[in-house]
Amino acid sequence: MPRTSETTAELASVVVENVHKDFKLRHTHSIKETVVAAVRRKPLTTDFHALDGVSFTINEGEAVALLGFNGSGKSTTLKMISGVLTPDRGTVRTRGRVAGLIEVGAGFHPDLSGRENIYLNAAILGMSKKETEERFEEIVAFSEIEQFIDTEVKHYSSGMFLRLAFSVAIHTEVDVLLIDEILSVGDEPFQKKCLARIRELHEAGKTLVVVSHDLDMVSTLCQRGILLSGGKIAFDGDSKQAVAQMRA
Repeated sequence: MPRTSETTAELASVVVENVHKDFKLRHTHSIKETVVAAVRRKPLTTDFHALDGVSFTINEGEAVALLGFNGSGKSTTLKMISGVLTPDRGTVRTRGRVAGLIEVGAGFHPDLSGRENIYLNAAILGMSKKETEERFEEIVAFSEIEQFIDTEVKHYSSGMFLRLAFSVAIHTEVDVLLIDEILSVGDEPFQKKCLARIRELHEAGKTLVVVSHDLDMVSTLCQRGILLSGGKIAFDGDSKQAVAQMRA
């Protein structure tokens, strides 16, 4: 099994061991281009090594930033931890309930209302119907979209998607919270509100794994930074040092 769930009372919340992940990049986008490339004996695909032997352990209660430029492998790593992707080689182990804010509106059905999608998304994140009912009013209040809660979400803006998705995720009984650039969407007051809530979760002992290009934010929110480059770990240590290396 490439990805397993850890149930023992170890301190580690996330263990990534020698993980490799490759993707095939297509060079043709139509039948005509494929035929022409084949006649000219040009390669139709190229292997892209997104992760090349990545290993690290994140302990319970840590706040860790995954850093790197586009194509470095940070979002792929986060998707491995969430279970959206599985490694080609190596293992990923997690302990406790993992909730991911990886894509705005992921898990939402466009033809359902915000109210219905709260129950749907909460169920995907592992909440029972009873848990969702108990927290429903709090979820809606935090999202600040009460007047649109019975509107189909296909009419929502990206900011409204964010508010609802974030609100559901942070009201889940989560042990590990994964965040990928989602705080870049939405207005500044709501971003500050989200950051305050994330800090509360961290202070309560939750494990945070954050991907963001906002280097100032991650250097204050996270104590540790893992800098990826070309699918390999280039630095693993203090977040401010990781940010300094990236900027250099």
